Amino acid sequence: KLGLERFHSVAILGFNSPEWFISAVGAVFAGGIVTGIYTTNSPEACHYVAHDSKTNIMVVENRKQLDKIMQIWNRLPYLKAVVLYKDSIPERHPNLYTMEEFLELGDDISDTTLDCIINSQKPNQCCVLVYTSGTTGKPKGAMLSHDNITWTSAHCSRAGDMQPAEVQQESIVSYLPLSHIAAQIYDLWTGIKWGEQVYFAEPDALKGSLINTLKEVQPTSHMGVPRVWEKIMEKLKDASAQSGFMKKKILSWAMSLSLERNLNSSSSSDLKQFWTRLADYLVLAKIRNALGFSSCQKHFSGAAPLNTETLYFFLGLNITLYEAYGMSETTGPHCLSGPYIYRQHSCGKPVPGCRVKLVDEDTGGNGEICFWGRTVFMGYLNMEDKTKEAFDEDGWLHSGDLGKLDKDGFLYVTGRIKDLIITAGGENVPPIPIEDAVKKELPIVSNAMVIGDKKKFLSMLLTLKSVLDPDTSDPTDVLTDEARDFCQKTGSKATKVSEIVATRDQAIYQAIQEGINKVNMSATNRVHCIQKWIVLPRDFSITGGELGPTMKLKRLTVLEKYRHEVDSFYEE
Repeated sequence: KLGLERFHSVAILGFNSPEWFISAVGAVFAGGIVTGIYTTNSPEACHYVAHDSKTNIMVVENRKQLDKIMQIWNRLPYLKAVVLYKDSIPERHPNLYTMEEFLELGDDISDTTLDCIINSQKPNQCCVLVYTSGTTGKPKGAMLSHDNITWTSAHCSRAGDMQPAEVQQESIVSYLPLSHIAAQIYDLWTGIKWGEQVYFAEPDALKGSLINTLKEVQPTSHMGVPRVWEKIMEKLKDASAQSGFMKKKILSWAMSLSLERNLNSSSSSDLKQFWTRLADYLVLAKIRNALGFSSCQKHFSGAAPLNTETLYFFLGLNITLYEAYGMSETTGPHCLSGPYIYRQHSCGKPVPGCRVKLVDEDTGGNGEICFWGRTVFMGYLNMEDKTKEAFDEDGWLHSGDLGKLDKDGFLYVTGRIKDLIITAGGENVPPIPIEDAVKKELPIVSNAMVIGDKKKFLSMLLTLKSVLDPDTSDPTDVLTDEARDFCQKTGSKATKVSEIVATRDQAIYQAIQEGINKVNMSATNRVHCIQKWIVLPRDFSITGGELGPTMKLKRLTVLEKYRHEVDSFYEE
């Protein structure tokens, strides 16, 4: 009714809600293209996506998002209408509708008209656009076809053992941004495919309310990005740090038994098995229940690599985190772990019907991961040159990630090619294993970033774990309980990041140096050793620009922002 043209987009700007789902499905049926926009986007970033995707209709959650669109509407020639679904309209404006008004508009369009549009659609036509957050350059609109969406939601979910409702009613919590492919495929399209029960979290889920929602829902399956699993871990560690001596002891006893059993699948004595079961029943089951996971059979992690500390922590709670791997350009998961496909530190195997190969392998078996299959996208909207760059002449999609395959076909992702550090001496250094080792060794450290590209030696930027502001989710100056625990053990009375940094707190700086020495001792070779480091006054955050919308580290931005500190490492 509002004049949506074929292959123009319906952009949705809001937190996960029934209206988001309804608008997305409606957009596809009406012959348009679903385009999610991150709620954290600035007005300019919204303008880029809306203009690039030829947005005809914009669906926004509240006045805060509406304000952004009002600032740019006069520069959006394709935009015909805006629909507001949560708040009331502050002041009337032509072509601005509430959800109720909008739903009534379609009453006089006949079903025949709609059926014609639905029947004219083809499997290889675009129905979804996912804008990659682009750690470099402009965001690219990945075009996903009907076949990409329907095939992936049917087959990738089964590889992860998601059940059709006739077999078992799955229930999930929707809270990660739907403009990102992970949540869109997991919550929305797979949810429809198998008739899952979808619960919507509160908009402040990632600021801490997610656990309350999980407790209330007790989902059968849960997906998180690594930062979500880390936050749950930190919350538990904080709670444990505050509990009494006996409680602490019992928890660490139960967790060590569970971790040991999960790491050594070989048979242990009957007595040991009895204690492990008892510990699970008496201690761990209560913790899983308090986290909202008492009915949860599958816990997935994706979008970035999980570190060993997090993996082991959850194995200690008898929770196995199944890692998935893919990208917006493969409609989300291309490789998946699950109850029947699991190996530690691996992202599982390619989904049946999909293929993976490695190119330009080095002596250690690391090569660039390439994808083939019906998950693979159509190309980037209005960027033919970028699309050509992504594929080789045989039609394989190149990921830009490094990985290796074991003899059974399990894939291990070892880093980004772009992130690979090549020192002045020409040595290749993958940063993530070193960063993980430092974080594991030093529980006070929140983020660690290795520097050394085209440099004579490696150095490192460190941030400390601090409490997040409940309203903005930005890091404050106050150390977390776990970090304060660490300070006490070293003999420091510090409770704030600024105290440590301003005075270069001797006890803590010495403890950090000792931790880094330990990591250096197990380095592959001399080149992989960290020679200098600095503690930054504030932890990384999305608003600070160091993290992308899914909490991925934006290395180039960090280098730029802390250039002065980095330069000081290498001054002769």
